[in-house]
Amino acid sequence: MHLRKRTLAILMVLALLAGGVSAYGLISYKMGGLPIAGFSAGSGLSGQNSANFAKLEQAYQLIHSQYYQNVNDQKLVDGAIAGMVQALGDPYSTYMDKQTADQFQMSLSSSFEGIGATVQSINGRITVESPVKGSPAEKAGLQAGDQIRKVNGQVLDGKPVNEAVLLIRGKKGTTAELEITRPGTNDPIHVTVIRDEIPLETVYAENLGDGIGKIQITSFSENTAKRFAEELQKLEAQGMKGLIIDVRGNPGGYLQAVTEIGNLLIPNQGVILQMEDRTGKKEIFKSKMGSAKYPIVCVTDGGSASASEILAAALKEAGGYPLVGEKTFGKGTVQTSQTFADGSDLKYTIAKWLTPKGNWIHMKGIEPDYPVALPDYFKLTALNPDTPLKRDMNGTGVKNVQQMLIGLGLVPGREDGYFSQQTEDAVKTFQRINGLSVTGVVEGQTAVKLNEQIRAKMKTNDTQIEKAISVLHSMIK
Repeated sequence: MHLRKRTLAILMVLALLAGGVSAYGLISYKMGGLPIAGFSAGSGLSGQNSANFAKLEQAYQLIHSQYYQNVNDQKLVDGAIAGMVQALGDPYSTYMDKQTADQFQMSLSSSFEGIGATVQSINGRITVESPVKGSPAEKAGLQAGDQIRKVNGQVLDGKPVNEAVLLIRGKKGTTAELEITRPGTNDPIHVTVIRDEIPLETVYAENLGDGIGKIQITSFSENTAKRFAEELQKLEAQGMKGLIIDVRGNPGGYLQAVTEIGNLLIPNQGVILQMEDRTGKKEIFKSKMGSAKYPIVCVTDGGSASASEILAAALKEAGGYPLVGEKTFGKGTVQTSQTFADGSDLKYTIAKWLTPKGNWIHMKGIEPDYPVALPDYFKLTALNPDTPLKRDMNGTGVKNVQQMLIGLGLVPGREDGYFSQQTEDAVKTFQRINGLSVTGVVEGQTAVKLNEQIRAKMKTNDTQIEKAISVLHSMIK
């Protein structure tokens, strides 16, 4: 097969959306002096390489001619390429057959259908990198680090991430019954997600008052830099004195998007990032911005990865701006893409990126200047209204109820997952306060109302944003 070569810089946490394959991390970008390793049609092979390819061809011919059943030649070739990529032991290098690659291209549109979560394979388990803001996955309580073990009864452990994505995605209105494992919990958690159309808006701006502006970037996609510039201009026109950049749960994205945003934030022509290829040759990306206009605070968490880490590191090291929240994910490599003539696609790592000061944060992450955790109820999954929870029951669902009640100021007496008399009394109190039938059972409208009030509480009690505001006020003064 002949390769259609593309010169692409990709920064992603193998962000394969569980509603289609993510467009995160793909944009045309000239790599300057960085060589792109790749196959070349008609290139000669010699020595050991020639012997290795002869061995590969021999294996192909043996299976093709002597295997006891007829085999699909295309499947053999796809499997050989996928096997080579898997042998790299690199979760950020992947081979997509034509079907999966087509879905990847579909996800470049303004919306797609699915549950709305970026995932990758870690140690053979499909792991959530981040739910998309406002998506069914976010509303159901999925979090970065959750391992999706089953979907509608089908086991995902050990499956290639592309295959797992095909099982998780689906049409709007269909149901995905997920069994997940969450770090720090022993029992599996069952989550029901109704698939929906997922708009790919990535920039959310807000005037918090008192001269403070906030811009949340959920990923660095094709239009992110343009949308960021528009929203930043609006906040500046309103007299903004300080800015909060929120990249929590941002799995990464286009290199060009993050460098363009860096041009608007990193003062004094500071370094945004460095890229280093296999030979040690570096390419340095610098900001075009002059002096700083106002102080900035960046908020991060364990779901902030790749391109979002580039921005966080640039703000911290080149801008001298503080980070608030939690340590970032730690993904410091760059991928490129080669598309075959049949539409299949090969992505592989070609370089590592370094912070302005030359640090490689891969597998380490970036520590915040002000470590701040979120309240426990931010980590809860949504309750299923169709699954009753009542006296003497035990499990993760009951534990969620107890932690929700605590978050709402009620006293369930315990939070270990056993539905005690005091837990029932707290549920009855909640039902009376909200004009619901006082049954002591969590189901139907009681579950819906608990979900709604916890989501509202999360919006008004974000301890990380509160700390960022406090730090920013001190910087403005």
